[in-house]
Amino acid sequence: MNEFEKDVQSKGNDVVDSIKGFAFSFIFFVLIFAIGTTISVIGQ
Repeated sequence: MNEFEKDVQSKGNDVVDSIKGFAFSFIFFVLIFAIGTTISVIGQ
């Protein structure tokens, strides 16, 4: 057995981490889009 399998750093579920990563990146890109749209509307 691999020694790293005995001493796991994170015992949490990987699905939860995947959902968090997706949510944070999605929110980040929505913020960038909103800022760009706001600047575009103000510039008209």
